[in-house]
Amino acid sequence: MTALRDAILSVTAKLITDQGWQAVTMSRLAGELRVSRQTVYNEVGSKPQLAEAVVLAELDRFLAVVITAFDEHPDDVLVAINAAVRGVLELARDNALLHAVVSATHGANTELLPLLTTHTDGLMDAAKGVVARCLEPYELSLERPELDIAVDLIVRHVLSHVMQPSAAPAETADAVTWAAAKLLA
Repeated sequence: MTALRDAILSVTAKLITDQGWQAVTMSRLAGELRVSRQTVYNEVGSKPQLAEAVVLAELDRFLAVVITAFDEHPDDVLVAINAAVRGVLELARDNALLHAVVSATHGANTELLPLLTTHTDGLMDAAKGVVARCLEPYELSLERPELDIAVDLIVRHVLSHVMQPSAAPAETADAVTWAAAKLLA
């Protein structure tokens, strides 16, 4: 990723957090960054492509938490899962950008919320891919098709708690770990 692209995504995230997606325009980004509007378009594409780039950049932050949790617990898959889930949910709880996207008013002009709720293919594929890679070093008794099902169930469950938490991160992490123990047994 280029420094300009990073700067565009950073300014976009701040605008979304402070004023909402409707405040994001290519002209405004260009003005904030002191570049031409065409330069912004060349770097990130259209506004829907910018929305996807912002969501995927934020996803990278969440996936880094997952990778770190597994790296820190190479000998116990359930401890690693618990740490990953807890870390993701703690990051979500305190994430201003995520809260701005999720709390967008009904009918607001936003391309962001569907990327987290209904058009999640890229997000889900990336998350499932990272979790599957993190599980590879562990000796699990599942064949690949069953492991793919388990990963899908765990990722979808955690994503639902990211979007709509129902308990404290540690409590949810314990529940997901219990379910993971059953799925991965």
